[in-house]
Amino acid sequence: MLRTSSGSAGSDRRRNGCHGSGRGAWLGAGKMAVTGWLESLRTAEKTALLQDGRRKVHYLFPDGKEMAEEYDEKSGELLVRKWRVKSVLGALGQWQIEVGEPALPGAGSLGPEFIKENNANPIFMRKDTKMNFQWRIRNLPYPKDVYSVCVDHKERCIVVRTTNKKYYKKFSIPDLDRHQLPLDESSLSFAHANCTLIISYQKPKEILVAEAELQKELKKVKTAHSSDGDCKTQ
Repeated sequence: MLRTSSGSAGSDRRRNGCHGSGRGAWLGAGKMAVTGWLESLRTAEKTALLQDGRRKVHYLFPDGKEMAEEYDEKSGELLVRKWRVKSVLGALGQWQIEVGEPALPGAGSLGPEFIKENNANPIFMRKDTKMNFQWRIRNLPYPKDVYSVCVDHKERCIVVRTTNKKYYKKFSIPDLDRHQLPLDESSLSFAHANCTLIISYQKPKEILVAEAELQKELKKVKTAHSSDGDCKTQ
């Protein structure tokens, strides 16, 4: 049985096996948290670079934490978001991907036979759209009616399981945590096609407003081009 968790065709909704509400406590704090997160983004040191059709933005927060985002230059769609923090000794850690294609660990040092063998394992990634948070789990060959996808309000996560007990995963939505917004079961749906399970969660209006405000803020950041050399801090 494949069992994983993360701190990070037609559609359907499933609620099997999830429990707990824990919803009301998050409602009142949501608006204040949205404002607080936006303010932290505004005050972070930001650099921007236009390269290969992508607008790359780097954030440095007062506590030393770093966030890097990449947007499609034309559509404005978020393609990559990743985080990096320093260790207690001040050394830079590895980038942790929140949105975008996962990096194959140590792929450069592995032989082609090993990589080919592991291509059959499920691959989990997040790839958002304008209106939805969206996750894709590749290499899941089971028919659609085998999957259950639901919200666990108590643990504030989405739970994926199969009735044949071959796959289990739970993952959070960091955006909702940062904005202190509740998870809504009715916003969750999933589809299955070409051995890929596609899970969608409709973005609440607070998120859409915050994302629009952030784009306005990013337009104020001077953007260097790849031919200009290093980009400059705001």
